[in-house]
Amino acid sequence: MMLNYEYPPIGGGASPVTRALCEHLAAAGHDVDVVTMGFRRLPRIEAFGRLRVFRIPALRRSPVRAVTVEMLSYLIAALPPVLALTRYWRYDALHAHFIVPTGVLAAVVRRLSGRPLVITAHGSDVPGYNPDRFQRGHRLIAPAWRVIASSADVIVSPSRYLRDLIQRTCDVPVEVIPYGFDAPPPRTGERRRRILFVSRLFPRKGAQYLFEALAGLPRDGWEITVAGDGPMMAQLQEQAHRLGLQVDWRGFIKGPQLEELYATSAIFALPSTCDNFPVVLLEALAGGCAVITTSISGMPEVVGDAGLLTPPRDVPALRAALARLMTDDALRADLSERARAQVAGFAWDGVTRRYLELYQRVAD
Repeated sequence: MMLNYEYPPIGGGASPVTRALCEHLAAAGHDVDVVTMGFRRLPRIEAFGRLRVFRIPALRRSPVRAVTVEMLSYLIAALPPVLALTRYWRYDALHAHFIVPTGVLAAVVRRLSGRPLVITAHGSDVPGYNPDRFQRGHRLIAPAWRVIASSADVIVSPSRYLRDLIQRTCDVPVEVIPYGFDAPPPRTGERRRRILFVSRLFPRKGAQYLFEALAGLPRDGWEITVAGDGPMMAQLQEQAHRLGLQVDWRGFIKGPQLEELYATSAIFALPSTCDNFPVVLLEALAGGCAVITTSISGMPEVVGDAGLLTPPRDVPALRAALARLMTDDALRADLSERARAQVAGFAWDGVTRRYLELYQRVAD
C-alpha cells in the first residue's frame, strides 16, 4: 500500500515521483494500491493494470499545494478505508511519503495492522529543512514528529544531506535512495541563447539572486525565461522591471512544453538556498542544459561534475558563473555532454530494484 496525501494530477515534486515508483513497481509484477486525496471531479477509483488509485474525498482548493486543514481532512477521512483495505489485502508493506502529514496516518495503520512501514522523506517534512515555511509548525509538533519517525521500520531519504538532517533530529535508521528519472530521448537542433529558471516561486529557490546577477551582465541577445508560479510572482516581476530585465514568464507548465524548453535552452540556473533532491535539476540535465546551481544541501549530489556550483546567496559568484557560460561555447557543450551521462545514473530500473530489496528486508 502506497500512501501520499497528493498524487498526480495534483501536487508538487513528490507527487510525480510517487506515481513513477508505483508504475515501475506494477510493471515489475507487484500489486500496488495508492490511497491519496481526492480533488474536484477526479475519479474516486482508477485502475491501471496492477496499480489501483483510491482517492478519498477531502478538503482541497488548489491542485498545486494544500494547507494544514486540508491535509488533516485527508488524514481523518482516509483512516477507515485504509484500515479496511489493509485488513482485506494483508499488504506486504506500507509505504508512506512525507513523515508529516502522511506518516501520521501510516503510523496509526502500522500500529493497528502490524504491517511493516517504510516512510520516504521529501524535505519539507523534516525540521530545519525549509526556512520559508513550516518552522513554527515543526517546533510545535517536534515530540510527535519523533514518535512518527520512530514508528517506521526504515526511513528513506533521497539525499545524504536530508539523511543527516533527519538523524540530527531523531536517531532512526535512514537509507539513501535517490529519486528515479528516465531521461527522454535526446533532441537534435540548435539551442537558443536562453537562460532558463524552472521552479515554484518561493524565496529559497533563488530567482531573486539570479535576477540580481543578470542585471550586472551584458546580455548580447541572451533571453531570460521563467517557468513556474508561486507567492513570489508579483515581487519577482516588479524586481525584473526595476532592474530592466526582459523576462519571458511562462507560468506553471509541464509535459512536452517544459521538455521543449529544456531541450532548446543553453543554460539552466537554479540558485536555490536549500533543496533536497530537485527534480528540475534532473530534467535540466536530461535536456542537455549547461547547469548552474548552488554548492549546498542536495544539489551537488544531483549535478555531480555536470554543472557549475556557486555558494548560496552569493550574487557576484553567480554572476561570474553566468558570464563564464554565456561566453564559453566549448564549456557549455562539455557540460551538456556530461549532463546526459550524469542523469543516466538515476534510471528508474535501478531505483525500483533498491526499493524492492528494501521492502523484502522489512517484510522479513
